[in-house]
Amino acid sequence: MTDLVTWAEVGGSLAAIGGAAYARHAHPAAYWSTVGLPVSVARLLASYTSTMDACGLTVEPPRWRALAVKATTRREVRPVPPRRGMIRPTSTGLRIRLRLAPGQEPADVAASAERLRHAWGVHAVYVRDVKPGVVELRLVGFDVLRKVRMPRGTEAGPLRVPVALREDATAFVRDYRAVPHELVLGATLSGKSMFLRNLLAGLAAQPVVLVGIDCKRGVELAPFAPRLSALATDPEQAAELLPVLVKEMEDRYDLIKAQQGVAPGTPDELITSDVWGLPEDERPAPIVLFVDEVAELFLVATRKEEERRDEMVTQLIRLAQLGRAAGIYLEVCGQRFGAELGKGATMLRAQLTGRVCHRVNDEASAKMALGDIAPEAVLASCAIAAELPGLAVVGDTSGGWSRIRTPHLSLADAAATCRETAHLAPDVPALVPFRPYAPPMPVKESGPLATPTPQPITE
Repeated sequence: MTDLVTWAEVGGSLAAIGGAAYARHAHPAAYWSTVGLPVSVARLLASYTSTMDACGLTVEPPRWRALAVKATTRREVRPVPPRRGMIRPTSTGLRIRLRLAPGQEPADVAASAERLRHAWGVHAVYVRDVKPGVVELRLVGFDVLRKVRMPRGTEAGPLRVPVALREDATAFVRDYRAVPHELVLGATLSGKSMFLRNLLAGLAAQPVVLVGIDCKRGVELAPFAPRLSALATDPEQAAELLPVLVKEMEDRYDLIKAQQGVAPGTPDELITSDVWGLPEDERPAPIVLFVDEVAELFLVATRKEEERRDEMVTQLIRLAQLGRAAGIYLEVCGQRFGAELGKGATMLRAQLTGRVCHRVNDEASAKMALGDIAPEAVLASCAIAAELPGLAVVGDTSGGWSRIRTPHLSLADAAATCRETAHLAPDVPALVPFRPYAPPMPVKESGPLATPTPQPITE
């Protein structure tokens, strides 16, 4: 009987271990909440002082404290670690604030992040500067980019769209007011279209004018036609659309001048305000221009096409340089973007503050997107595997960068969102000739009530 009980206990233990291993691989969030979180907290509490000492993050105690210890306990005075705040568990990890000792800086803690990760048994440790003398450690319990789940409580705002998940389990929010123009690079099947799809679906619910240039005959942007105010599907149409956008930008500058009492002949460069300073009832709706496969605008075969290319590039550069104050923002996408495209390519790229680099086919393409930000970002983008579509490295010209991954959004769901929000498209008379045709939803009779039947949108 005793042997049977023993074997039953062994079998139960093996089953529990196997179940935990399966949960850790298949359901990492559930495993973290039930097993990983208590274990990591216990490790942190038990080894906090010794770990900080091994990482070189301890300092000599104040002289008054050393004298008090010697006078009361006669023990050896040991270096003290940063003062630890309350541990705050999250669904993906832990948060803890540290008050740095005099002479320490956040870079000292960031340099030891990899050591802290191994010591406390978590997937990653990130350091954020909260205020002078205080840093926050964000411990991530598992790889949140393997199966993307956007955090709760992330709300969109005017021209702000939570479009992807960062590797530290926070949302990557595309904020056009902070980063007006962006370059998105990625090879075929890298997830670039999914990034664009999430961005369009997020902006569709806002009173924003959405304009598209898709030189692949509109196969990427045509499904969103009900929500688009204008769409060009080849270079010829783009050559007609871009001057209209430039004229719209100039008209908005004239509106700003008239509102502020500036003489109409004043050069645009001397206008220091923007459309957001206008009264709300007179403020024109912001415009977001999506350019898919931007290289198609640069490629030419004849001299006549070369002249058209130069005009389009000049207009794009003008929109990038002056469009922000007029409420016009650019989202430029492509597989490769460099000087070999032709005159004006590098000048246009210099105006695109935000950079998103998905998996690319060569290191040179990664350098085009991130080389002027940080060498580490280039190396990180070159290490993206083909088995992880949607994974990208994002940064801006301030020098910061991180890895993100876009959640899956089907084309049918994104198109349905655009159909449901078609009434939110602001009216821009100048763009009416370029509005794409969206066939009405056919109605299928079923009993006394008629229900619409979804149909694919074609050019």
